[in-house]
Amino acid sequence: MKNIKSSEITPEHIYLNRREFLKGLGVVSASALVMAACKGQTTPTPQLTAPETLVIPTSTTRITQDELGDPFTSYEAITNYNNFYEFSLDKEAVARLSKDFVTSPWSMSVGGLVNNPKTYDIDDLRNQFTQQDRIYRLRCVEAWSMVIPWVGFPLADILKEVEPTPNARYLRFETVYAPEQMPGQESGWFDWPYVEGLRLDEAMHDLTILATGLYGKSLEPQNGAPVRLVVPWKYGFKSIKSIVKIDLVEEMPKSLWMAAAPREYGFYANVNPEVNHPRWSQASERRIGESGRRETLMFNGYADEVAYLYEGMDLSVNY
Repeated sequence: MKNIKSSEITPEHIYLNRREFLKGLGVVSASALVMAACKGQTTPTPQLTAPETLVIPTSTTRITQDELGDPFTSYEAITNYNNFYEFSLDKEAVARLSKDFVTSPWSMSVGGLVNNPKTYDIDDLRNQFTQQDRIYRLRCVEAWSMVIPWVGFPLADILKEVEPTPNARYLRFETVYAPEQMPGQESGWFDWPYVEGLRLDEAMHDLTILATGLYGKSLEPQNGAPVRLVVPWKYGFKSIKSIVKIDLVEEMPKSLWMAAAPREYGFYANVNPEVNHPRWSQASERRIGESGRRETLMFNGYADEVAYLYEGMDLSVNY
């Protein structure tokens, strides 16, 4: 993929001036939308009239920055440079290899230590939680980073429905196992299916979302369709894609990466520039579309919102 100039990184035409955007939706103020993303406050939001289409008023003015002041990564880059090892280790091959991936029908079960286990059809997920669907301007960081305007809803909304029992302390997430569609799962690189986990309080934070779209469109297969996790203060591998199962459990689940490389990938995976990966520094990152590197921010810039979750913990040990 060619190197995209920073001057070319602008959102698609559907992205609008904050004030005009909110005025057209009847929402109270531009700052309210930003604070909903940053602080977890509940704010009226645009509604999905169909699973694939987010209706947004027209305007000639574009939003060009996220809530931290960074420009959005282009839709072209987001959908053509992907980590999704179930398809390929080659980031530029994932879109091609996943183009025929079947994402409907699709169901996601939520069970384990809950009083009210449920299985959601993907359309039920979109329709039931439409009132909470929001546009998020959040970032995912790995060795490289992007600024992605997600469409989704707080995972907490589902957790409140299923009612975790007092013994539930963690969530275990599982990706679909479909080697006939995902050629990477035919390899012996990892112990498939992909598994990830969160602490219950992390999962209940309003910045933790289940995303069903980006840039106002439904997710493409290469981005984790039809539903994926987004935890913006953690490295991207925590944000598991194409989820089919969530279980609430008492013991910390062992993720795929913890099993494959325990010295390199711990359970928490919080963005922390002060703790180096064994094979490289984490003090800087490469933003897709920029020529140089930039300083990595603690908790990916969300320290004010999430640092309290880890008070008293040694983050060099709990990496």
